[in-house]
Amino acid sequence: MNLRDIPVRTLTGEPTTLAEVVGDRAALVVNVASRCGLTPQYTGLVRLQSRYGDRGFTVVGVPCNQFAGQEPGTAEEIQEFCSRTYGVDFPLLEKTEVNGAGRHPLYAALTETPDAAGEAGDVQWNFEKFLVDADGNCVARFRPRVEPEDDEVVAAIEKVVSPGPA
Repeated sequence: MNLRDIPVRTLTGEPTTLAEVVGDRAALVVNVASRCGLTPQYTGLVRLQSRYGDRGFTVVGVPCNQFAGQEPGTAEEIQEFCSRTYGVDFPLLEKTEVNGAGRHPLYAALTETPDAAGEAGDVQWNFEKFLVDADGNCVARFRPRVEPEDDEVVAAIEKVVSPGPA
């Protein structure tokens, strides 16, 4: 099954698919948490959204409470925190399990993609990033400590977005 066709739910619980959430865009799918030492990465994610949003790209945040209970809030609390604290303007999905027996099908597919060291498998922590091209292929994986605006992330995004103005 194409990643774009996998059923997901919006943060408000509405059933949809990744294709409906992102349209014909590439996406950086990131499991996020509000109470994590890596939470300030939201700043870089918002800047990526701003920088590439008009070039066929979007960030998709996927709240996850599997890592030390660092996303305990309700959908409303998560939305409020993200909007108020970081100005998040990209789509957020409902709280999702990314590892284990309850792993969401989206993450079952995404975690088959190896990182730069050639390692696939479980998500290591909050803010692991998966770059999905507009055709629904996961083309890159970045571990949690790789900052959103790291050169390797930006270079990968540049390969999957429309050319910018000259």
